[in-house]
Amino acid sequence: MPDLFTVIDDWLVSLLTGWGASGLILDIILSLIGSLVVVGYLLTLALFIIWFERKVVARIQDRIGPNRVGPWGLFQNVADVLKLMTKEIVIPSGADLIPFLLAPVIATATVLMLWAVLPFTRNAIGTDVSIGVLYLAAVSSLGFMSILMAGWSSNNKYALLGAFRAVAMLVSYEVPLILMLLIPVLLTGSMRINAIVEAQSIWYVFSMPLAALIFYIANHAEVARSPFDLLEAESEIVAGYHIEYSGMAFATFYLAEFLHAFTISALTATLFLGGWRGPFVDQVPTLGIVYFFIKSFAVYFVNVWARGTLPRLRIDQIMDFCWKLLVPVSLLLLVLTVIADKTALQFFSGYSVGGTAIEMLPRSAVLFGVNLLVAGIAVVSLAQQGRRDREADLYPETAVD
Repeated sequence: MPDLFTVIDDWLVSLLTGWGASGLILDIILSLIGSLVVVGYLLTLALFIIWFERKVVARIQDRIGPNRVGPWGLFQNVADVLKLMTKEIVIPSGADLIPFLLAPVIATATVLMLWAVLPFTRNAIGTDVSIGVLYLAAVSSLGFMSILMAGWSSNNKYALLGAFRAVAMLVSYEVPLILMLLIPVLLTGSMRINAIVEAQSIWYVFSMPLAALIFYIANHAEVARSPFDLLEAESEIVAGYHIEYSGMAFATFYLAEFLHAFTISALTATLFLGGWRGPFVDQVPTLGIVYFFIKSFAVYFVNVWARGTLPRLRIDQIMDFCWKLLVPVSLLLLVLTVIADKTALQFFSGYSVGGTAIEMLPRSAVLFGVNLLVAGIAVVSLAQQGRRDREADLYPETAVD
């Protein structure tokens, strides 16, 4: 059965060719149409995921959630958008106007740009570049710029302090994030996102569960969701770097946060849960987009669950968790994975780095063993550190400074 997206693409090409478009002009028009479709879909999806998150958190906290505007409160977010569009954007005196207004636009544009290389199906992908993983790492770093611009241009010392603290946390969690982003690249031998998906005869979450967990936690911190929501800790620093924003300027930051939360879920599903792969996808390629969004929403539900249940941590706890646990564990896991994979390939017959799920079982077993080893080392180290801390509290006179 032909892929629906391929059929649509062929129809558009024939239609535009009939109108006289060809060569570079045809490619530009097709790229613009694809970009508008993806951006329009994501902006519409944002209305649904905000409603979805508010309803799920309401259930977790024994509340009802939106239930007045439209059936089950589905149009509540539409009403909120219309209300925010009528609000005045108050610009503080002394603020730097251009970066002040550009900051929320860059925050949202950064998230939307990440979708350019995410494959919905085998053939439905914006740009299947050979350095897709590098593109993801580079574009995600642009979000830091919007935070610094917002804090610096607001002419508010509290907004500036909030921006510095936010960037310090985000840069810190970028380290384990990039290290774990290298795991699928090393296992696949390619930075193409589609190649990583196609290589997952057995999902990497089963072969490398610890890597998937660290990747997800670091991404969760990048979105600044609970327990990492220090970027807008109202009780500590007057709502952080966007304290001076109002109306649609604030709503744009709000939109970027929710879209980013769903985007990291899509990234996790793509890199560790097989992306569009699933039963009968070879016979019916269009099923790939169904599998992709089912997996993305499953990960997103975990994101919402964490936000509705976990309390906010202190900044020192968050930084200690990153630099004293996630970074060492990530480095150790990355090194041992490379050593174990290459050693097993040299010395074990039948060890395969590609093929069907049955052929991939020995490799997955070796990689899973590496994950268990590193997880065990991390647990033992944490237990020993906890014992030392308890002894220092009970017997402060014997504590070593």
